[in-house]
Amino acid sequence: MAASAFPLFPAGAIPAHLWLDGAFVPWHDATVHVTAMGAGAGVAVFEGIRAYGSGDGEALNVFRLHEHLERLLDSMTMMRMPLHHSADDLAAATIELLRRNEARGDTYIRPVAYYSGLEHNSFGDTLGAPPSLLIWNRPTGTQLLTERGKHVSISSWTRIADNQMPPRIKAMSNYQNNRLAQLDARVSGYDDTIMLTATGKVAEAPGACVFLVRRGEVITPSVTSGILESITRDAIIRLCRERLGLTVIEREVDRTELYVADEIFCCGTAAEVTPVLSVDRIAARAGGMGPVTRQLDRLYHDVVRRIDEGYAEWRTEVERA
Repeated sequence: MAASAFPLFPAGAIPAHLWLDGAFVPWHDATVHVTAMGAGAGVAVFEGIRAYGSGDGEALNVFRLHEHLERLLDSMTMMRMPLHHSADDLAAATIELLRRNEARGDTYIRPVAYYSGLEHNSFGDTLGAPPSLLIWNRPTGTQLLTERGKHVSISSWTRIADNQMPPRIKAMSNYQNNRLAQLDARVSGYDDTIMLTATGKVAEAPGACVFLVRRGEVITPSVTSGILESITRDAIIRLCRERLGLTVIEREVDRTELYVADEIFCCGTAAEVTPVLSVDRIAARAGGMGPVTRQLDRLYHDVVRRIDEGYAEWRTEVERA
């Protein structure tokens, strides 16, 4: 198949291999039948992981690899998927995959647990069945250290709740909630959106956690506010407290607090650190990327690229083949 059939990949950049159920498989041989209900219906959990080139360009550092893989296993457990691989097994497979694919620059890694067999012909017949496990990677870009920002709305779509479709599970099906909210925002002329819980409290943006800075304090919705327990969020909280000396408060957040914030930003594997310039066309008081957001942007960049040698436990270095 021609490279142009995969818009995620630059021309000629399709990886040679992916990891599937314990074996390294040529990219074009990894297929699922179109009638497989488990795959077609999104009965799957996944992770998004980034690896960053080091400051000297000589190494590749996977950001918080084990934490992401532990969360994948948590998602599988909540979806009643049997576990046949440990986080250490999957980490070793990921590292070897990056070496085999000769990953050099910034790289996105996607582990997925899903049901692919034709025997799984309904949503409810997977109990006890072993899922397939896939890991693949592709080149990616970064927006760190660039001038940027988003104008966002407050979505009319309510964030899913723990006793409905638990946000704590990083499931493919949960992202339909994000998709509806994001498409609605784009049609209405916004770059992105922020969703509220059923009780009207701030939850998260599609695929990213929300922070606001007000009167010298950093505030973010608690993990019981309809959010994914974000690994990047945890890193940002620690960087704020341990490196910037800021007070970070995790609590319920009202919608109107966003309107009077000095700064607002989102964070996540894909979002990295993304400034929010306005909410419902009310500008954040910083008038652009605020000073706290700018400090975090630089600090996060330096940590993930190992320019800053701190937080070594967050980086898994991949030696070149």
